[in-house]
Amino acid sequence: MISVNGQQIGEPEILAEMQYHPAPSRDAAYAEAAEALVVRELLLQRAAAAGLAWAATPEGEEGAIEALLARELKLPEADPTAVRRYFDNNGAKFRSPDLFEASHILYLAPREDAEAQARARTSAERTLAILKADPAVFGKIAKAESACASAGEGGRLGQVAAGDTAPEIDTFLQALEDGQLCPVPVETRYGVHVLRLDRRIPGRAFAFEEVQDQIARDLAANAWRRAVSGYIALLAASARVNGIEIRTAVTPLVQ
Repeated sequence: MISVNGQQIGEPEILAEMQYHPAPSRDAAYAEAAEALVVRELLLQRAAAAGLAWAATPEGEEGAIEALLARELKLPEADPTAVRRYFDNNGAKFRSPDLFEASHILYLAPREDAEAQARARTSAERTLAILKADPAVFGKIAKAESACASAGEGGRLGQVAAGDTAPEIDTFLQALEDGQLCPVPVETRYGVHVLRLDRRIPGRAFAFEEVQDQIARDLAANAWRRAVSGYIALLAASARVNGIEIRTAVTPLVQ
């Protein structure tokens, strides 16, 4: 039986908590739920010892935990020097994404349909051969054969960024040059594509002044999470916790 300073945490409580802890397996979800309840109990016991009172509701308990942490953890504002240093050391993070003007011809084929996949691949390879000989007919073929709504626009997808399209298309767009036809068919969950990158629009680097407030908030949030995790570790070390080993601080307040 799991307990915290003699206060038991029963199986029904853990099973009810599991819904808030999606995990690869039931055992993993169970372990995360149990640990979360232990952390919560540690914090509530400390709040009671500190003289805090709360309504016997989930909202009341959350409020008590927040009040406890606000009282016992005092963190300074993010140091402007640290904010600038983070920006200088992580410049690649602070830019707008590259945009791609791309066109494609889609031959529809579900991945689970091997015969449809084979037909789509054959069609895409045939189209690629035609386009290598005469690139100008891309739009005409797209209008006649593409299964995508972009067919009416000659296959033009407009401007897309990484994540706007299938991952396989993203990968090839990153590798292609302006105006280049992808030399191989691109297979995705939708089917098989003939892909062309029309133009790459490089992202813009942000100035420090544009992002300094966000960096300061992020650094403060990271410092808060570390402080809460350390605080919970101290509570666990001084408590009698049976039936479970606390590995990490798993509470919404430290996410």
